[in-house]
Amino acid sequence: MFELDHLAVSAASLADGVAFVEAALGVTLAPGGVHEAMGTHNRLLSLGPGLYLEVIAVDPAGRDPGRPRWFDLDRFEGPPRLTNWILRCDDLAAGLARAPRGTGEIMALRRGDLAWRMAVPARGVLPFDDLAPALIQWEGAAHPAARLPEAGCRLEGLEVRHPRASALAEVFGDVAGVSFTDGPAGLRARFATPKGRVVLD
Repeated sequence: MFELDHLAVSAASLADGVAFVEAALGVTLAPGGVHEAMGTHNRLLSLGPGLYLEVIAVDPAGRDPGRPRWFDLDRFEGPPRLTNWILRCDDLAAGLARAPRGTGEIMALRRGDLAWRMAVPARGVLPFDDLAPALIQWEGAAHPAARLPEAGCRLEGLEVRHPRASALAEVFGDVAGVSFTDGPAGLRARFATPKGRVVLD
């Protein structure tokens, strides 16, 4: 039911996040866009067919969404870091029925010809200390990964660490490329890049 769609690196500003990822991975990020409903903006990086990385931050020129922003961005502090993983599914309502309680309510979103529905938690924070995956369902055939330039980067694996990681594994343990480890909360992603193997966490 679930497939890894993209990873999110959050940052206090988009420029900071882009500089961090470009220096770490030895690549140049592609343009992204704005999310008017959430008051955020992003830049993107191809990780191969059907998979990408986004750097996301509050858009200082965007409007106040009148609700907590996704990925807990209203409270983000510190240097840029990998904060979230996003899974796609063909039936978002069915996916939410399986997901941990508090994963979110469905919002319909659009940017240009990209249209999607996403589960967004009311408080902006996902379950399991924001380490449960966000869920997305793309509408139609358009997907960001298909239009991004090849960057020579591939995700080799994503590790989800949490004191109750085994509970997450019960629901999402069959997602290809994702492993679960009981321990201090955090994400760790391994990439093959033009610089060689790189780890982001």
